[in-house]
Amino acid sequence: MHPFSMMSDGFFLSLSLCLDIGLVNVAIISLTLSHGFRPGFWLGLGSCVGDLIYATLALAGMAALLQFESVRWVVWIGGAAILLFLTWKMAREAMFPATAPAVAGEGDAAAPPQSPWRGFLRGVLLAVSSPSAILWFAAVGGALIAKAGATSPTTALIFLGGFFLGGLCWTLFICGLGSQGRKRAGAGLLRACHVLSALLFAYFSYSVIVNGYHDLIVQSTAQVAS
Repeated sequence: MHPFSMMSDGFFLSLSLCLDIGLVNVAIISLTLSHGFRPGFWLGLGSCVGDLIYATLALAGMAALLQFESVRWVVWIGGAAILLFLTWKMAREAMFPATAPAVAGEGDAAAPPQSPWRGFLRGVLLAVSSPSAILWFAAVGGALIAKAGATSPTTALIFLGGFFLGGLCWTLFICGLGSQGRKRAGAGLLRACHVLSALLFAYFSYSVIVNGYHDLIVQSTAQVAS
């Protein structure tokens, strides 16, 4: 597989995780709205590292587990089902958007912001403890990471580099919008994220279903016939 294609797979895979409006994104938006771009950025950068830890573990473990056909069936069916559920969830949120997230620390915005290192560590901990991230990597990430074909140290580094870059770009984007003020980073931002998320999850749902069908059904049928 071409290195650029490998990196782009990691990039868009990371975005599919970031676009789920969960614990980490709400924390980044709230901190940016209350204390500005830099505190929100350091928190987001820490969350990128936390996600990268999960991606590395998934990449290291899935190669061995996917040698078993029963595991591939579970990953295919389970991953496709979760992706379809997340597609429906994001589409529903886009059609019936929630209100803007509450701003942390409102009323004491003059209080000194936390240190960059503390914000970074908080972002790592939020990412590794986020229920949506744990669910995503456990049920979905395995199928998508396996599909990427990062089987060698070089391809794994390229894939993980793209994965980290996707999270970093998302952090810059959401902090940039959040720093412009509540009006531009309120319910309108959340609704746009939900729309993009629904489209991205729909694409990955299609990709996992089609690839699983070809790998587990078409190839198996061809082997039996021969």
